[in-house]
Amino acid sequence: MQGLLAKALLFSGAAGFTGVFFINWCHMVYQCGCTFIWAGYADQCNIHNPGPPHCPWCAHADFATIAFVSTIGAQAFVAFWPGPLRPLRVVAALAASPITAAITGWLIGIYAGYWS
Repeated sequence: MQGLLAKALLFSGAAGFTGVFFINWCHMVYQCGCTFIWAGYADQCNIHNPGPPHCPWCAHADFATIAFVSTIGAQAFVAFWPGPLRPLRVVAALAASPITAAITGWLIGIYAGYWS
């Protein structure tokens, strides 16, 4: 039971990390102008510009939801993988956030025609 509790705590911390920095992954993928939650969030996002391109995550909540759920899903996969909790798993659970967000964001950007 201790192993499961430790994995649940790892997942909770990793998902919290994603919750805080997800807007930064938005800018990482789309170079849209979004920034830290405490520094203006989406105030400078290109969704406020009259013309395109408009950040898919900020313009369409369904795209942001897909990316966020995919990201925390990857973190859950890593956190609850069978076996003992080791430092590498902690690093992998945190690294899954920007990596999964980048992959999902790229796929959504292609689908939405963001770069065309």
